[in-house]
Amino acid sequence: MNREIVLDTETTGLSPQQGDRLVEIGCVELINHIPSGKNYHIYINPQRSMPEEAFRVHGLSEEFLSDKPLFAAIAGEFRDFIGDATLVIHNAPFDMGFLNAELEKAGQGRLTNTVIDTVMLARQKHPGARVSLDALCKHYGIDNSRRTLHGALLDSEILAEVYLELLGGKQVSLALIAESTVSGADGIAAQAIAARRPIALPSRISAAEREAHAALVAAMGADAIWAQYETELTTVQQKNPGR
Repeated sequence: MNREIVLDTETTGLSPQQGDRLVEIGCVELINHIPSGKNYHIYINPQRSMPEEAFRVHGLSEEFLSDKPLFAAIAGEFRDFIGDATLVIHNAPFDMGFLNAELEKAGQGRLTNTVIDTVMLARQKHPGARVSLDALCKHYGIDNSRRTLHGALLDSEILAEVYLELLGGKQVSLALIAESTVSGADGIAAQAIAARRPIALPSRISAAEREAHAALVAAMGADAIWAQYETELTTVQQKNPGR
């Protein structure tokens, strides 16, 4: 199992060495590059003023953050969540610099996790192109319309989609299915069940489209891979009624 944590932070400024502090951490867990549904999100009281420039970026005011926990109080739960997973971060030196500075202030050791910097990954894949998160969303057709302000958890969710595209997009998902320990249509069906979200997204398929698809699959014959897939998916669902 390959566990990764897509991570983003918001801060009071650009430099922990100049007294800037963390104000928000957002994390999204990936298992084999697929979001597991487990997230970590926390706002943090920076114990200092909020510069207007930073407020314009993330919209987090001194008043809003005044009753939030100090970093030292949440450092343990944060480290427990990320564990030894690989960290996937856009412009990793920035976020890692702040996280390690906060950990040192809290009397804890620096992070030793493997880190993947998606800025570097994007520059390798798209030499000379803009590699901001917004630019990559535009390039890959990822909806980032909710991103009117920077937010650590939302940016992590968007980055998780961008990261998959940087790795090869849908081809990666298909490769992961092929690597399943269960082969054939049963393995594909089991993978579909395992990757299901904790809360299902509303279906975008109409009843008429569903019926048309069923008719098409039926016309292919019983030996068609789609017919085998649907049979095995039904079997797996019956074996896992709670999934």
